[in-house]
Amino acid sequence: MSEPILVAVAWPYANAEIHVGNLTGSYLPADIFARYQRMKGRRVLMVSGSDAHGTPITVRADAEKTSPLAVYQRYHATFLELFQQLGLTYDLFTSTHTENHFSVSQKMFLALLKNGYLYRDRQLQWYSLTQQRFLPDRYVEGTCYICGYPNTRSDQCDRCGNVLDPEKLINPRSRIDGSVPELRQTEHYFLDLAKLQPQITEFLRARESYWRPNVLRQSLGLIMTEGLKGRPITRDLDWGIPVPVEGMEGKCLYVWFEAVIGYLSATIEWSHLIGEPEAWHAWWHSPDARSYYFIGKDNIPFHAIIWPGQLIGSGETLDALLGSRDPKPFVLPHDVPANEFMNLEGQKISGSRNWAVWGRDFLSRYDPDPLRYYLTANMPEFRDTDWDWEDFIKRNNDELVATWGNLANRVLSFAYKHWEGVVPDPGELTAQDQELLATVEKGFETVGQELEAVHLRAALGEAMRLATEVNRYLEQTAPWLSIKTDKAAAGRAIYTALRAIDSLKILFAPFLPFSSEKLHRYLGYTEPLFGTQSTLSVSDSLGEHTVLRYHPESATARWQPSQLRPGQPLQPPQPLFRKLDPSVAADERARLGERVSS
Repeated sequence: MSEPILVAVAWPYANAEIHVGNLTGSYLPADIFARYQRMKGRRVLMVSGSDAHGTPITVRADAEKTSPLAVYQRYHATFLELFQQLGLTYDLFTSTHTENHFSVSQKMFLALLKNGYLYRDRQLQWYSLTQQRFLPDRYVEGTCYICGYPNTRSDQCDRCGNVLDPEKLINPRSRIDGSVPELRQTEHYFLDLAKLQPQITEFLRARESYWRPNVLRQSLGLIMTEGLKGRPITRDLDWGIPVPVEGMEGKCLYVWFEAVIGYLSATIEWSHLIGEPEAWHAWWHSPDARSYYFIGKDNIPFHAIIWPGQLIGSGETLDALLGSRDPKPFVLPHDVPANEFMNLEGQKISGSRNWAVWGRDFLSRYDPDPLRYYLTANMPEFRDTDWDWEDFIKRNNDELVATWGNLANRVLSFAYKHWEGVVPDPGELTAQDQELLATVEKGFETVGQELEAVHLRAALGEAMRLATEVNRYLEQTAPWLSIKTDKAAAGRAIYTALRAIDSLKILFAPFLPFSSEKLHRYLGYTEPLFGTQSTLSVSDSLGEHTVLRYHPESATARWQPSQLRPGQPLQPPQPLFRKLDPSVAADERARLGERVSS
């Protein structure tokens, strides 16, 4: 039995459309990795959902004079549409507003309480005199006391990324009416991270050799310099999961505490949906299971410190509350490959200024694979990167179209025309032919190694380099010329190129699934490379919610070299990609909103 791989993807707040920075930050890299792992024959489970609670949703609801439920449902529907269009293969994309998630989250709270990792204390929180209520952290803005950014929210700074103590905010103001709030005492439950620090530190030390520097800097580095202290896990809110103890009426679990529990609750929900209620244990208790958390850098502390602390602290007690007859500790994160940020035309993406490339809007004019290609080739794995429309067009035309798309189309078109629509018989391959095939087949190791390490830019770059090698081979063998005097030699070169293209199809498949699927059919295969996606309506005590599911049953893609045989029927090919006119850059820039003057 192959090892279970959990691909846990950041939960988008259901209060805004998704832009390219979100996509390249976590959602797309997770899908590339999951597709590759499935092709390797591993038991992959990719889960996430809409983050339906917390103040981002209530802020939007207040602004629109509607309910948080209506806001969440509207944006959740747009997420499902976008993810299907972009080909993100979630085994389950659900939401935090489900009876199952409420139950699992409350059980984790109770397990931590029973195990002595929660304590009750009073703290200062901003209180609105004009509205006569405590203000959630995101309702309060001010100046960051660490970096001086004047427009930070009170719980985390968007500029420096640090998690903040709201009461230390400088020059606080209410986002609702601009009034100055005052600090008042309120009682909450706290997660005792100081008590958990030794176990969390040990967990991080065991991963120090392979985690990304930015992740270690914000986790182990933070512990070594500042140490951990208790953080409140409840808030004065009426939209969210109620705190499951007496005396805490009118308070809910803090969204940062309960949203990460969604990785576990979504796995449990998936198990019930497929009719195997115990299946989730394979990803959370098997000693050979590995879990990867795909997030942006602003979420590092929650996934590299707090979530491991929640799993360690709740442990076997939570497993027992979830009904396990033989309670076990939970599998801790194997890797947290957090990406940096993608900016736009030299400036930070801003939804409020419409300074963004929105996913659904992009896909209304362009195909998904060019977007997937550019976001991967420009992925902010180790530093911030920039979306530039001229660069997008250049990479599309010079790399995706010229290097890869034209290679596949001209070879298939030539083969279909001159060999009666079948793969030619090569006879005996020359040393040059065998060398090319060996070079391309080596890519299953070199590209695979980069994918295993979640170095997706390097993996894609290596696949494109191998496509360049095939182009070089064709320049040297020139079958378009030799067919006039030596059709056997031309057939041998075309067969070799088709074999190489068939292998490259697999190497590109995790990144470019739509065009790889088309090429797969052009090469004469009848079974699909990948499975199918569907939506499903699920009802519970909280109402009806729609989930997205990937069905891998019909997939045939395997991480292995070409199996193409002489005589295999080909299908009439079509170009895989569209060349874009340079004028597109000006057109798209005209769609953008307000640019901040320097």
